[in-house]
Amino acid sequence: MIRQGPIPFFLHGVIEYAAAVLFIAAPFILDFSDDGPATTASIVAGVVILVVAAITNGPTSIVNSLPVAVHIVLDYALAAILVAAPFILGFSDQTTPTVFFIAIGVAHLLITIGTRFAPTGKKIEQAP
Repeated sequence: MIRQGPIPFFLHGVIEYAAAVLFIAAPFILDFSDDGPATTASIVAGVVILVVAAITNGPTSIVNSLPVAVHIVLDYALAAILVAAPFILGFSDQTTPTVFFIAIGVAHLLITIGTRFAPTGKKIEQAP
């Protein structure tokens, strides 16, 4: 069984929509130094977060098609990818996007760990 944290699933969903918008807007708001990999990665991450939040079977979804258990796995994978992205994609020499990706990746991990995905006493549905 998955450990249940203090953050309600509804709030988790709202935070993900806000994070998606932030990732899409960040290259322009934070003035990433070029239109290279940092900008592309940020916009792609925003779109991925938006799609996953919108299709997860949960209180803030638009289409209930992605099981919560899969969403949780994707959240952990995304957090790892966000932290590693500056080094893998070669923009670790750019301070602003590097700090942004690592900070949001760590925050995403902590929010995922702290989320109560199922009401008390309910099991989280497993992916088929």
